[in-house]
Amino acid sequence: MEVLKTLYDYFPTSVFTGDSLVFISEDWRVELTEHSGSDFSKQDKDCAVIRVKVFKKALNGEFLPGYYEDFRIASISELATQIERYIQGAVGKNIREYGIDV
Repeated sequence: MEVLKTLYDYFPTSVFTGDSLVFISEDWRVELTEHSGSDFSKQDKDCAVIRVKVFKKALNGEFLPGYYEDFRIASISELATQIERYIQGAVGKNIREYGIDV
C-alpha cells in the first residue's frame, strides 16, 4: 500500500479507501489497486504492480467494468504520469483540469 499512499500525493482529488485509490464522477469510476507478491508481479519483486480499472456508468446507474491495465514502473513520478495518461485516454478528459470529474 506504500505506492498507493505515495500516488495519493500525485492525485489529490482521489479518495484513499485503505485498499485502493478511487476517482469518481457522475459518469466514471477509476480504481487503482496495488499488488505485490502475486504471480503476475514476479518479474520484478522490487516493483509493485498498480492495476488501474476504469468503470463507465450504465443507464441503470451501475458502474460497469471496462478497461484495465497493470503498471510496473519503479519511478513513482513516471508511474503517476503514465497512469494519468492512461486514464485520460480511457475517459477522454484531463483529470487535472476537471478535478475529480474524471
